[in-house]
Amino acid sequence: MKLALLAVGRLRPAYRAAADDYLARIARYATIDEREVKEASRAPSMEAGRRAEGEALAAKLPPDTRLVALDRQGRAWSSEELARRLDGWRLAARPVSFVIGGSHGLDPALLGRADERWSLGALTLPHELARVVVLEQVYRGFTILRGEPYHK
Repeated sequence: MKLALLAVGRLRPAYRAAADDYLARIARYATIDEREVKEASRAPSMEAGRRAEGEALAAKLPPDTRLVALDRQGRAWSSEELARRLDGWRLAARPVSFVIGGSHGLDPALLGRADERWSLGALTLPHELARVVVLEQVYRGFTILRGEPYHK
């Protein structure tokens, strides 16, 4: 199974260490590629920044990927539900890309292309932490599918 995590911005060291740990763990179950784009902090408006980030993210999407956008307005999934989705995506043999926007969220055009919208819940999280949470939950999903003791 091929996964990609596309995100706006670079991670600070503590988040980078946590993300790298989960990337290494996920690599036991699937191929995962992390791709970052620059935050459009100098854009003339919030909308222009989101659009520029959205275009940069779209340019890095693997071909024929299932696009899962992290979106506050999306649907919250339990860990077990994510595991079921991972299993279904694996069986479909199509790459899956998780996309995380910057501090102002994702561009509406990119959200419109999404096959699914996933919400991490009602809490507002820094996008750096959201990236680590996504990776942890993907890892947890694989351990659920394998019946491993990580998920209790």
